[in-house]
Amino acid sequence: MSFEGVHTPLVTPFKADGEINHDLLGKHAANLAGRVSGLGVGGTTGEYYALSFDERVQTFNTVAEAAGGKTFLTAGINATTTKEVIRLGQEAKRAGFSALLVAAPYYAQPTQQELLSHMLTVDDSLDMPTMLYNFPARTGTEISDTVLEKLLERPNFVAMKESTGDISHLHHLVTHFSDRLVLSCGMDDQALEFFVWGARSWVGGASNFLPEAHTALFDACVKRNDFETGRKLMAQLLPVLELLERSGKFIQYVRYGCELAGMPVGVARAPLGTLTEEERSAFATLIQPMLRKAQ
Repeated sequence: MSFEGVHTPLVTPFKADGEINHDLLGKHAANLAGRVSGLGVGGTTGEYYALSFDERVQTFNTVAEAAGGKTFLTAGINATTTKEVIRLGQEAKRAGFSALLVAAPYYAQPTQQELLSHMLTVDDSLDMPTMLYNFPARTGTEISDTVLEKLLERPNFVAMKESTGDISHLHHLVTHFSDRLVLSCGMDDQALEFFVWGARSWVGGASNFLPEAHTALFDACVKRNDFETGRKLMAQLLPVLELLERSGKFIQYVRYGCELAGMPVGVARAPLGTLTEEERSAFATLIQPMLRKAQ
């Protein structure tokens, strides 16, 4: 098992009172374990920023108990301080996770030298396979070439989820780092472009409710090099993925997608709200044909 393939960043189900529904989280993880290559806990899709430290640890334990040993498990451990990132990583390691997802600390906006020091300190403390997460729109800090070069000197830094949305940066990474880095698609509506340029990994939020559509696209492009089929499959998925990536309501759409797939996971934690009735109706029209096809 590895970072390659389709990996689902799990949504965090909430009850009506806003508390985490651990029973449903465990069932969701177990249900997806054999349908995708791996599962992630503590990513953007799971609203890690809206959970307390203890809640994040509890989600690690729930998913490890439900799916540990059945699939590749990655723990997102991003936080605002190096100390808390390490504490979260220690809990993930204790729970039996396979690997880590590490981004730049959000809001703090460290310099590139400070970011490098942060990443190296985390690696020294945890010593686990790590996927970097380059998402400056959310964190406020990019992972520069200079930092990436230094990190790749270490054996644990083996992959990067690229979420800048900049196709020219994708070209740059492929040209300069593809022989040393598992490049992972982190901008869902650009998945086909990533695969054309040799990416062999996709961390896709919509695979919470459309896992077969994601794996079909991945298999066509990456395993069979059949981009004619890949274009057809992406044409079906693209309207869904564009809504997720471009609407400003990524998490709300993922949650409603799960509901349409028969797994109501509740609403996002405030300040995020819900979709309008018009948005729900339009989204249902888009994905229900794909849900029926997968059944």
